[in-house]
Amino acid sequence: PSRHRRPRRHPPRPPACPLRLGNPAASLLKNPEVATQISQLFRRPDSGAVTDNLCAWLYDTFHSSEPDLQLVVLRFLPTLAGVYLSRAGLHKPLPGFESVLLAIYAHETAARNGQAITVSIPDLAHSSIYHETKQTAKNSSTELHLGVVSASLEPYGTVRSTRRARIVGVALELYYSKISQIPVGSKIEFCEFCKIWSGQEDENNGDGASTANDSQKVEKKEGRGGRIILPWEILQPILRILGHCLMAPEKNEELFQAAFSACRCLHARALHDINAKVILATGSLVKLAEMAIDPAAAAVDHTEISMSNVITI
Repeated sequence: PSRHRRPRRHPPRPPACPLRLGNPAASLLKNPEVATQISQLFRRPDSGAVTDNLCAWLYDTFHSSEPDLQLVVLRFLPTLAGVYLSRAGLHKPLPGFESVLLAIYAHETAARNGQAITVSIPDLAHSSIYHETKQTAKNSSTELHLGVVSASLEPYGTVRSTRRARIVGVALELYYSKISQIPVGSKIEFCEFCKIWSGQEDENNGDGASTANDSQKVEKKEGRGGRIILPWEILQPILRILGHCLMAPEKNEELFQAAFSACRCLHARALHDINAKVILATGSLVKLAEMAIDPAAAAVDHTEISMSNVITI
């Protein structure tokens, strides 16, 4: 009688890594030489024009169905957005940059179906396992309180001055959602542009005036305008990205210092503009960074009442 062999069971395959070895997109994403060359091309005075082949390549690449290639485009978003926002105030047409930003914005609009991103906020008027309230609730049902993380999206085909902040902000939101896969060099470039956008100097930087002079020379050479308007649509994703750079599990010292310096510059800008919301947000990031540097400072409980026999009048 013939023997029937049982089919050999193979172990389950591990989940596919987003950036597989031997994948050309992975090599392109993490190649420092390619990143340097593309960054230099973005900083050319004629970059972002309608005839810019680099912008055309990024536009076509992002429209591909490969997530790895889309990630390559996002890797260069800080430099693209940085140069674009710094030149937008010069009233110079930049259709090359805008085509890439619109492609990213349209992708997010389709992925979210234009819907807003919200989070549920507990109603403190009702008691919970963490607190008790003496207020009498009007009804027994808990009202739903929603906090809007990202507002609803409308389809845009062109970039206008009134839409620019929203379009760039949505692109940065997508960058943040993939930030764990973004190389460190891209994040450091983002932090440097945040310092330029703030228009403020980092007073805690040891180099002082020499660093400021070098930054001015670089800005003049690359045609960047420096300080820009920072509405909340752009600041909100900026602060999330900087928060990741400061508190990410895999800490990189160079990235941490770049993000810390960027937070101090943005905090100085918020103090200059007297923007209470941004002062609180940037001040919190600065405090978290200081606590990460000096853990002993975090152990101090400033709410504790000290006991003393001396009465101060």
